[in-house]
Amino acid sequence: MTQIGIMIEGSRGLNWPRWKRIVQTVEDCGFQSLFRSDHFTNPAGEDDQDSLELWMSLAYAASHSRSIEFGSLVAPVTFRHPSMQARYAAGIDDLSGGRLVLGMGAGWQAREHQRFGLPFHQTATRYQMLEEALQVTRLLLRSDRPFNFQGAHFQLEEAILLPRPARAGGPPILVGGNGPRRTLPLVAKYADEWNADALDLATYKERRAILGDYLSAEGRAADDIKYSLMTRVIYRQTQAQLDAFLHESGISDADLREGRLIVGTASQVADQISERAAAGVDRLMLRWLEQDDMVNLERLARDVLPQF
Repeated sequence: MTQIGIMIEGSRGLNWPRWKRIVQTVEDCGFQSLFRSDHFTNPAGEDDQDSLELWMSLAYAASHSRSIEFGSLVAPVTFRHPSMQARYAAGIDDLSGGRLVLGMGAGWQAREHQRFGLPFHQTATRYQMLEEALQVTRLLLRSDRPFNFQGAHFQLEEAILLPRPARAGGPPILVGGNGPRRTLPLVAKYADEWNADALDLATYKERRAILGDYLSAEGRAADDIKYSLMTRVIYRQTQAQLDAFLHESGISDADLREGRLIVGTASQVADQISERAAAGVDRLMLRWLEQDDMVNLERLARDVLPQF
């Protein structure tokens, strides 16, 4: 059965009043999970908005929810040293009773790095950093003995994470991204979950097949990992309401034809979710951009979730 969660953009106006309301709504409505991006600014050309810090917000989610899984989608390796991030993740996972998913990525937005004085390396370097960070994170979460690590970007000496994570192996590690040459090999080597980003179904199936080959080469079975897909959802109760929103938001027919969005009334949204479930998506993360519109999010839960 495909799990259905919500994904929020952390740099598009997220602040404490909104986050508190979102956490409560997602839990009360019966969604399986809540994920958020980790950004300090919006992409170039957009005005900056509120951007609540990732790990503070996840600590709140851990202590103010009871059942939902939650996590980062994804935390760039360029923002925090992996040993410190592993400590945050293990502590928050323990606080929540084992409900955190640690999403990690290479980072991509140059502007936020420049604004806050963070080095933004070439793509190849960021992926080297990500691989080392994944290695360090797995060792810290899973090793009960002190270890040394000597990488090109990170070095640890006699390191051990104390207290040990309450959950065996610590929180699962998610690697997000679609790239067949850099990202998918890292998923196959280190991840417990692969999150594809807004792929149409044909491309999703193609990348999943490529990942399957990488998993086989690593001696892992296809079902050794969880498969998730993040895609924007636009839901309205009536076609007239939907058409009005699409017109106001400037979403074109071409955008709709690409098949990278889930758009419609209840039956249409349910059909599109079912298509993705049939393609093998274990967890669907519905990207909800309208952070002040909890009314339609509640209606989406009421009208669509019971069908799954």
